[in-house]
Amino acid sequence: MAATRCIGKEEWLDGQRFLDDGIATTSSEQQEDVEKLVDAKFAMFRAKVKSLATENKGPVLERFKHLAYLNKGLCYLSDSYEVLDASRPWLCYWILHSLELLGEKLTAEQSSNVAHFLGQCQCPDGGFAGGPGQIAHLAPTYAAVLALSTLGTEEAFNIIDRPKLQSYLLRMRTPEGAFLMHTSGEVDVRGAYCAAVSAILTNVATPDMFDGTAEWIVSCQTYEGGFAGQPGMEAHGGYTFCSVAALVLLGHERLCDVQALLRWLSQRQMRFEGGFQGRTNKLVDGCYSFWQAGAFPLVHSILSKQEERALSMEAWMFDQRALQEYVLLCCQNHHGGLIDKPGKSRDFYHTCYCLSGLSIAQHFLAGQLREEEILGDPKNELRPTHPVYNISLQCAHNATQHFSSLPVPTPSPR
Repeated sequence: MAATRCIGKEEWLDGQRFLDDGIATTSSEQQEDVEKLVDAKFAMFRAKVKSLATENKGPVLERFKHLAYLNKGLCYLSDSYEVLDASRPWLCYWILHSLELLGEKLTAEQSSNVAHFLGQCQCPDGGFAGGPGQIAHLAPTYAAVLALSTLGTEEAFNIIDRPKLQSYLLRMRTPEGAFLMHTSGEVDVRGAYCAAVSAILTNVATPDMFDGTAEWIVSCQTYEGGFAGQPGMEAHGGYTFCSVAALVLLGHERLCDVQALLRWLSQRQMRFEGGFQGRTNKLVDGCYSFWQAGAFPLVHSILSKQEERALSMEAWMFDQRALQEYVLLCCQNHHGGLIDKPGKSRDFYHTCYCLSGLSIAQHFLAGQLREEEILGDPKNELRPTHPVYNISLQCAHNATQHFSSLPVPTPSPR
């Protein structure tokens, strides 16, 4: 199936370009430069389609190239990754989740090795650090919990010291219900989301752990409709996803202004490129294929509880095919891995979130699939991802079943 915006609609697509109204700025020039790069990718695809004599002329997910890139990264990283020494659980999560979305199974030895390494990142007083011997931090704690849940083995589940994790999360809580990212660290909505996922997925949440958290998150919603990292700051795609997902997890999603949120989210999809920007007046970026598009299933769930018409919808409230087109045509590195935008280098972060966004765009409502939702070859289909946790639906189900069978630890007196 051909890409609907690239083939046969060139004149319409050309009309979606950015207009600077005759007033050039640095940001407008950067936007026009990106559109030229994207247009070149679209033109290459059109030329390729015209030269093919096959029925399926749609874009192709280079699955095996991506698998080779990811499997190599699971065992070996070049010296350039030294700058991510404090993000090693993140690297595990990005790679494992990408492999899972692509349908790749790890060997028992690989799974055990990764679980053992993540165990070395667990701190004596609870939580996980960015690497062995470092201090506990909510971000790698979240990444480690998701990576171990993706592995899904008994060994991986047992790595998590649940009583100490609970104690750590309670120590990170502030009086108003927000969460420090680490001891004496910054406070923003990432902390609330990372804490909520870590606590609820592993079944260590106490009745008072999230007192006031939802109200604090809602105070971060801006006049634009998106969410900032802290009250009074600028709305941002990553912070918006974290905020909405945390509200859904905590059961307080109705506290936010969902109509303003939907308006802001829908305005972040770029007309020409088809991908999403992270903030107003910024450039498209492949990672927001998840951080922005991933919020639409959450908004749908909120609206489904408020309005009957949401239940009859058959697609997310963004252009799913345009997003698939951007990821497949503009974000695939020729040698494997995915990227931010044309001209950028591949990395595991963008590989993870481009694939996650592609999965969201392909599936509707708990993995339901209609053939027409898959752009290009039907083999492009990825496994569906959980809209709150961003691990596969099956991994989320297995982890929830395992941890819900265990009692909630009794907090130690503080």
